[in-house]
Amino acid sequence: MGSYLALTDNDRAEMLAALGLSGTGELFSGIPSEVKLKELKIPRGISELELSRRFSGLAAENRVFPVIFRGAGAYKHYIPAAVKRITANETFITAYTPYQAEISQGILQSIFEYQSMICELTGMDVSNASVYDGGSAAAEAMGMCRERNRKGVYVSACAHPQVIQTIRTYCMGYGIPVTVVPQAEDGKTDKDALKKLLASDADAAGVFIQNPNFYGLIEDVPAFAEITHAAGALLVAGVNPVSLGLLEGPGVQGADIAVGEGQSLGMPLAFGGPYLGFMACKAPLMRKLPGRIIGETTDPKGERAFVLTLQAREQHIRREKATSNICSNEAHCALTAAVYLSIMGAEGFAEAARQCHAKAVYAAKGISGLPGYSLVYSGDFFHEFVTACPDTGKALALLEKHGILGGYPLTEGQLLWCVTEANTKEEIDEMVRILGEGN
Repeated sequence: MGSYLALTDNDRAEMLAALGLSGTGELFSGIPSEVKLKELKIPRGISELELSRRFSGLAAENRVFPVIFRGAGAYKHYIPAAVKRITANETFITAYTPYQAEISQGILQSIFEYQSMICELTGMDVSNASVYDGGSAAAEAMGMCRERNRKGVYVSACAHPQVIQTIRTYCMGYGIPVTVVPQAEDGKTDKDALKKLLASDADAAGVFIQNPNFYGLIEDVPAFAEITHAAGALLVAGVNPVSLGLLEGPGVQGADIAVGEGQSLGMPLAFGGPYLGFMACKAPLMRKLPGRIIGETTDPKGERAFVLTLQAREQHIRREKATSNICSNEAHCALTAAVYLSIMGAEGFAEAARQCHAKAVYAAKGISGLPGYSLVYSGDFFHEFVTACPDTGKALALLEKHGILGGYPLTEGQLLWCVTEANTKEEIDEMVRILGEGN
């Protein structure tokens, strides 16, 4: 691979030395060993054509399931063909917000339209131009909650585990204490525990609640807003955007900041990315919102024009003292979300959400009716739910033989299932039948 990499062995040695590391193995020590590829076994001196064939062969080993009943943060939804066609236009693919932003009116308009749609979905006043993914959006939002005399943040144990980890990582760098609010027996965030925690902390800055939560259950956002505001803190709501086709926006429910993963807005699973982190907030917090904000105005001729309205310059120049180091955005992914929402329309989007919920309820009834299976939590859910399972390994292996990716394994004996509008009744029935025969 030496012909394709610009760095020499000396360059790599200098960089490792500057980091105080002995080798690349130490550099990547944080990656679990079970997902590391030990070696590619590529002979020296092979041609580019031979190399391309080898990598194409390796890529072919990836298994793509035609039927998926797994979510846990990334979801398979139907994407209208027009979304891919429009976003593949070369003027969109090559566009990037330049330093003289107003020269690129097209890309500014696409971001403005995206921001407007996110505000309409979430019930918030202002949105930024996006951030890297849902986890970084949640972590950035907790940073927005900070005040000079308030630093501590509280995170629901029912949030996505990777989101909790990301918030912890961000807060560690800023010296912000993170407290996890325990889970109640019903699979939701414990309100009484949060009240007690906030009552003993005069420095509480923010609370993060995910709705629907990691188990798919609907949290009582208005109640958490009341508890949080009574303690003088801000409420950050992490939301699944598709659920907002059915549920009230977090801004209407009393949250101060809304964040989430936008992958389900027209982006394929794509083996994990690129994805899209969206952020929106109430007007008083606008100047704390990281990244870019695009606004609409008129030019000297009175015609509609778009401008880079706000971006905190300190994000570029203050380094570790900045409130945020987000200096870019997921422009093409944000464009994809805007195109998807435009093509779906309000009614089409709501219908997708209704089908997600209805099909999930149907699947939950079918699975929980099997011997050894039952719903773990009885509360209302959107399109994910947890069931007990007599043998998770056996059940998932059996489904895989039939080309079905089953639920996400939680603890031993529990599976987190997901159903979207892309799943058919026939697929659900087949999945239930296979599980039943495997008992």
